[in-house]
Amino acid sequence: MFYYCHYTIYFRFNLANDCSSQTEPGQFVSSREEISTYLLEVEAAKYREICSQYKYMRKIRGDGNCFYRALCFGHLESLLQNDRALQRFKETVKQSGKELLAAGFDESSFKDMLDMFVGVLEQCEADEQGDTLLQLFNEQTTSDSMVQYLRLLTSAYLQNHADFFSHFVEAPSLKVYCTREVETMAMECDHVDILALSEALGVSIHIASVEGGDGHRLAHHTIPEGAEPCLHLLYKTAHYDILYPHCH
Repeated sequence: MFYYCHYTIYFRFNLANDCSSQTEPGQFVSSREEISTYLLEVEAAKYREICSQYKYMRKIRGDGNCFYRALCFGHLESLLQNDRALQRFKETVKQSGKELLAAGFDESSFKDMLDMFVGVLEQCEADEQGDTLLQLFNEQTTSDSMVQYLRLLTSAYLQNHADFFSHFVEAPSLKVYCTREVETMAMECDHVDILALSEALGVSIHIASVEGGDGHRLAHHTIPEGAEPCLHLLYKTAHYDILYPHCH
């Protein structure tokens, strides 16, 4: 079921890629750093608001896959200290293959990626500090495979719930949209993709957006609306990075 208000459904993210927010060469996910290290170009009032709510930030490579990579890394990192929650998420990922099959994907097109995803989760079970997770996400084959699987899962969920999502897609058909915009690597995500993946994985997300708002304050979006977010992201010039609240 979906309970999103209209302002959330019609909130559309700018699709221009942000080349100003970059990790170090060879990195897909950076180390966690004090937030004061970054964001020097953000308007002063918004910068103060970010610093008042968040202490750390982790940068994600600006390659068009930043949302998927940020969601995956950030959520897995949040589960490292909770064995039961990590087990539940691993089961969710294992079962997600049924979503792809229901949408008509051949198992051979995603089985290897799904197996790699589950393998990363199993390695994370013995990793309390996050060192293994960061290492795996900076290995291109592993990192990109997980992103690609999330793209396929998003596409499958959109198509399996076409009665809802087709109203919010600007394309000849939902299938065309999924093939061109969702399944293809390096294509920036749109709001419908975020809603779909959040629902498919059961992950609640809070997005603090430098874009929008009243000009001097951040715009805040929680997906699904009213949920307690387990992941905080900063949206700036079509790019997503991971934020860490002061209480963490």
